[in-house]
Amino acid sequence: MSAEHGLQFAEPPIFERGAAGRSGASLPQLDVPRTDAVSYFGPLARRQPAALPEVSEPEAVRHFVRLSQANFSIDTQMYPLGSCTMKYNPKVNEWAARQPGFVHLHPLVPDRLAQGSLELMWRLERMLIEITGFHDCSMQPAAGAQGELTGLMMIRAYHRAQGRSPRKVLIPESAHGTNPASCSLSGLDSVKLPVSSDGLVHPEQVAAAIDQVGADDVCALMVTNPNTLGLFESWLPEIAGQIHDCGGLVYGDGANTNAIMGRVRPGDIGVDVVHLNLHKTFSTPHGAGGPGSGPVCFTEALAPFQPIPVLKRQAGRLELTTDRPQSIGRMRAFHGNVGVFVRAYCYIRELGAQGLEEATNLAVLNARYLWAQLKDLLPPASELPCMHEVVFSDAALEKATGVKTLDVAKRLLDYGFHAPTVYFPLVVKGALMIEPTETETKQTLDELVAALREILNEAEHNPDKVKTAPHKTRVGRLDEAAAARKPRLRWSPTATG
Repeated sequence: MSAEHGLQFAEPPIFERGAAGRSGASLPQLDVPRTDAVSYFGPLARRQPAALPEVSEPEAVRHFVRLSQANFSIDTQMYPLGSCTMKYNPKVNEWAARQPGFVHLHPLVPDRLAQGSLELMWRLERMLIEITGFHDCSMQPAAGAQGELTGLMMIRAYHRAQGRSPRKVLIPESAHGTNPASCSLSGLDSVKLPVSSDGLVHPEQVAAAIDQVGADDVCALMVTNPNTLGLFESWLPEIAGQIHDCGGLVYGDGANTNAIMGRVRPGDIGVDVVHLNLHKTFSTPHGAGGPGSGPVCFTEALAPFQPIPVLKRQAGRLELTTDRPQSIGRMRAFHGNVGVFVRAYCYIRELGAQGLEEATNLAVLNARYLWAQLKDLLPPASELPCMHEVVFSDAALEKATGVKTLDVAKRLLDYGFHAPTVYFPLVVKGALMIEPTETETKQTLDELVAALREILNEAEHNPDKVKTAPHKTRVGRLDEAAAARKPRLRWSPTATG
């Protein structure tokens, strides 16, 4: 098919390449006695060899290189995904994370033989404490969602230590979608908190919610700041006071820290515990399920309940201690994704306090630039100044032309941009969310604006071209409904596609 109508990428699974007995490796002769697996593993032993691909080295290399060339990459193009903070990360941090002393260190090595890694973790904890304005930090959570769960479990343990068991957690409509799931996993009840027409939570809405559930049953408020509309919750200090007056605590979703680091510290405005996404804000390749890291920073009142093990410096030596009778326990095996810690440590050391603030300034400036350039074509979700991301609504466009938000996102692929976040946040009809981050230049942003302007012009004069996009990618328009309802998650020789 022509490029204009889409090149259908027909790379078959590697299972369909090669031949029996073919190998791309040269292995020495077996120099130990051959053993019977059944005698070791009993009924768990495999009765026949695994049906693994048998391919030559050229077949294997070419297969995976071709797949990599079909992928979208932050090293080649912009990711305007909103809320995800998909920014370019310095390669020197990748080099540091691959140093043999970190890569080859076994997680079960004694503390006395891991002082270098523990020292880096200790210093990173101190940095995150300073950035967020809290008393202590736990590096253990594996990602942001697990950081949410950890923070809520700590809050619940705190209430139990006070002889209380409140269950209601107030969650604004503008918060991240994982918040209610974290509540359910913690045995708590989420209560939706409506936002005002300006996209913010106001004290009167919090007061009404408190009256509705009863002050004695308010466990916490979970707030994303800046919220998913890209707005700073300017009433947060007063709202935090309302929650504290009920005996509740405030959980801060720190996934959007990229918009406030160096400028605002959550601990200074009434938040009691916050998680940070090191893989969003502090330099780690983001996506494909990991690696992630979601450390939590918290007040002194919550310190007794933090996960174990806890990193402590005693007699000049660092060690992981478990003597915490009120701890919520382990949240994961071992202590965290050390490679992510190395990247974050290098990122913060390289930028310093001034650099972190400048990164925030540029992230906000870039988002507001897009807001100013596009607001005449796509109505923004709020007239308030956006922070790190800007949300537009395509509802009017769809009504006038039949072109949907999803169509615009797919057409952007033809212009060399990854699709932005669509249909989120849910409070905005036809939402199209863009987060440019601080790493994109004005030239790149102007190219994105020009592409969107041309696509919107196409929507008016040639809507079918937009509705059938993308046309120039290796794979054309996919049947997303079929992919969601009848996914093929494993290969079999009889599969047809």
